[in-house]
Amino acid sequence: MTERSLPDGLHPDTLAVREAVERSQWGEHSEALYLTSSFVQPDAATAARRFANEEPGYTYSRTSNPTVTSFERRLASMEGTESAVATSTGMSAILLLALTMLKAGDHVICSQSMFGSTIKLIGTEMARFGVTTSFVSQTDVAAWQAAIRPETRLLFAETPTNPLGDLCDIAALAEIAHAHGALLAVDNSFASPVLQQPVKFGADLVVHSGTKLLDGQGRVMAGAVCGSKALVEDKMGAFMRGGGLNLAPFNAWVVLKGMETLSLRVKAMSAAALELAQWLRTHPKVARVYYAGLPDHPQYALAMRQQSGMGGGVLAFDVVGSDPEALRANAFHVIDSTRVCSITANLGDVKTTITHPASTSHGRLAEDQRLAAGISQGLIRLSVGLEHIEDIKADLCRGLDTLS
Repeated sequence: MTERSLPDGLHPDTLAVREAVERSQWGEHSEALYLTSSFVQPDAATAARRFANEEPGYTYSRTSNPTVTSFERRLASMEGTESAVATSTGMSAILLLALTMLKAGDHVICSQSMFGSTIKLIGTEMARFGVTTSFVSQTDVAAWQAAIRPETRLLFAETPTNPLGDLCDIAALAEIAHAHGALLAVDNSFASPVLQQPVKFGADLVVHSGTKLLDGQGRVMAGAVCGSKALVEDKMGAFMRGGGLNLAPFNAWVVLKGMETLSLRVKAMSAAALELAQWLRTHPKVARVYYAGLPDHPQYALAMRQQSGMGGGVLAFDVVGSDPEALRANAFHVIDSTRVCSITANLGDVKTTITHPASTSHGRLAEDQRLAAGISQGLIRLSVGLEHIEDIKADLCRGLDTLS
């Protein structure tokens, strides 16, 4: 059938619903799911050209697949980048970034507040291949500047961070990186392109765990890296043809469907998280609340400027306790007393999730690394879903009201 092309200048909310590959001859309204490992070629000469990347066309689903292409195009359009490459998980997206942008002798600067698995991958596993890493304060721009070396090739930030929600000034870090010939990569999984588009502030690469907000219903794993054609399509795409980190078509299709409601979900979750953060601050058994959407948060102005005036759907809070053992016991009591919240480390789900970061997402880090990141034994992280907010408050009260 004849496909009408989308006009230029569409808003991200529209692109989240409409951007995809062209419809097949059957004219399906929902994007097609192409469950196939390979593609039949019209003749040997065409096959030869396509396998040599001399002609566009699908050959094998490890290299490309129409459903996966739809996901890549949709995410790139929402992030405002030229290209995107889809991967099997968010961590495989970070691995792809490291393997294609770094080599032995290179130096990376990372936030010490990043996701625990990211810290281990970049700081420990990549060290085996001769890549060195400096971990600095997420919020201290001067610390990022001071860590620069002649061999620095990448600055890698996650904003907001997991689990405390600290922000980094993307524009300031981009200026530092580019002044020294380095790249800036930003993990945008917590905010999504609904709240922020890091390339607008100067980032070169944007990383996603599609497992989280992009899917939004905890169904599949997915990842992606967005950026320029030169970095993503040419460099990363070439690696992906043999690297095998690719996203499965079914998972791509599921995330495509999730992205259609992304804007509605993120905005509703942000509003609920703000109300919940304000309420938690009034509870006598809560020692501190971490949420950049609160007006007295030290990074509130940056959050409003950088995240489209919203704080996002994830918050964290410290319960009271006299020592690490008491803090851990009290946190476990609050978590175990819930009946509505799901006790799981995933986030960005329509169902509210609750977790103890010190023993889950950051459990593999040494205690000094956790403390440097501000993660105490009394810290609880909430990813606010779409339930009625009063039911979530009542669920938290089951544990908070019964703490000794």
